[in-house]
Amino acid sequence: MSEELHSGELDKTATSTEVTHTDPPQGVRGRVDRYFKITERSSSVGQEVRGGLVTFFTMAYIVVLNPIIIGGVAGSGRNADVLGNVLPIAAVAAVTALVAGIMSILFGAIANYPFAIATGLGINSLLAVSIAPQVTWPEAMGLVVIDGIIIVLLAVTGLRTRVFTAIPTELKASIAAGIGCFIAFIGLVDAGFVTRVPDAAGTTVPVGLGNGNSITTLPTLIFVLGVLIMGVLVVRKVRGGLLIGIVVTTVIAVIVQAFADLPASGNGKSGWSLNIPEWPKAVGDLPDLSLVGDVDLFGAFVRIGVLSASVFVFTLVLSNFFDAMGTMTGLGREAGLADSDGNLPNIGRALAVEGAGAIVGGAASSSSNTVFVESASGIAEGARTGLANIVTGVLFLVAMFFTPLYSIVPLEAAAPALVVVGALMIAQIRHIDLTRFEVALPCFLTIVVMPFTYSIANGIGVGFISWVVLATARGKIRTVHPLLWVVAVLFVLYFAKGPIESLIDG
Repeated sequence: MSEELHSGELDKTATSTEVTHTDPPQGVRGRVDRYFKITERSSSVGQEVRGGLVTFFTMAYIVVLNPIIIGGVAGSGRNADVLGNVLPIAAVAAVTALVAGIMSILFGAIANYPFAIATGLGINSLLAVSIAPQVTWPEAMGLVVIDGIIIVLLAVTGLRTRVFTAIPTELKASIAAGIGCFIAFIGLVDAGFVTRVPDAAGTTVPVGLGNGNSITTLPTLIFVLGVLIMGVLVVRKVRGGLLIGIVVTTVIAVIVQAFADLPASGNGKSGWSLNIPEWPKAVGDLPDLSLVGDVDLFGAFVRIGVLSASVFVFTLVLSNFFDAMGTMTGLGREAGLADSDGNLPNIGRALAVEGAGAIVGGAASSSSNTVFVESASGIAEGARTGLANIVTGVLFLVAMFFTPLYSIVPLEAAAPALVVVGALMIAQIRHIDLTRFEVALPCFLTIVVMPFTYSIANGIGVGFISWVVLATARGKIRTVHPLLWVVAVLFVLYFAKGPIESLIDG
């Protein structure tokens, strides 16, 4: 096994996924092996299939959640655009699964990385809250398509790759560790273990444990049990431990639901966070793909003006650009696919395909699609190649026809995998020299800002800005890559877009 693979923490601690190979397989299986470099990356078909399955189950919630975020019911007013129109919930679910399936398969086949793709949560929230109320939904999706075109052009010209390689090794390690904290926090929040304290409570504490600083619901208790089950399986180096843990926790959830008949209440306040773990009454309906192609590329520039529309595009590009870059940095390090500087081979191709996710997502009205951080759970199961992505993508395409079927897995059963993987990813902090404060502070800020602001891009931006400032103060301005200065300035503009817009409007 190569030294690079030995450097990936998950290879050493996750689920005993190392496989000893003698001669590569022959025939069709041999061609698949050579194309995806399965043997070369010390993996196996079994590992890739397990990894693809786990990744799907930990991110399949997006097909349920995305319609809630950007979809709506006619006449309700919720998520309505400037004309009062909404995106039908069933149609959003169908295109969400469709684009996730297509882009995950393409990314796996072309980039050969086990990084699954689906609708990005940051972008869809931005569309629903800030953009759609000022334009129509087709016009909002047109801005997403333009964002994707710009991202692809930046990747094809090599600029995106140069920015990727310009990031210092310590910052790359902190991005990976920060993503670990971020996905663990996602798991804790999804399961209702961590909840937001209402503003009306009159307290300075923004979040708390459960309700009243106590676990008060059965779903949250099942989540805790799931964390312990998966933790034990990982410690015992059980092959497929995370997948087994998800299945076992789901079975427990189904049994509990059969007796308790709990509702889906959101954030575990009295029931399940999102979907109820019970056998669906109907499956196999034809997907509603009516939203595919319902996009207006330049309508927003006419409706709200070139300047306002350009500000929206700039925000989308910056968020997409660095969310994906940071996610791939963290996932690549954990999969042992990065070199000693944290760079991934053939990263330009991967960045171009990922950028196309925004184009395809916008064109299908599912919102921008990007690499999903939950792919780390599949990597923890041993996924090292694009074959795992093929498995995940096929499952998403099947999900279009069986949307109720996979929703039997509640968030409380999938979220424990995110917490366990987060614990594994935080180990990347060992690559950071914390004795040098000009390194420690930017890395620390990168790590904590990601979960605290629920954004990978925000963590990267704060890290970049503080890195160049402290390096200059330390008298090491010549060690800072010029592109870091450019990106730091762009992030300053990004963070200050509110005051800037106020000045422009004034």
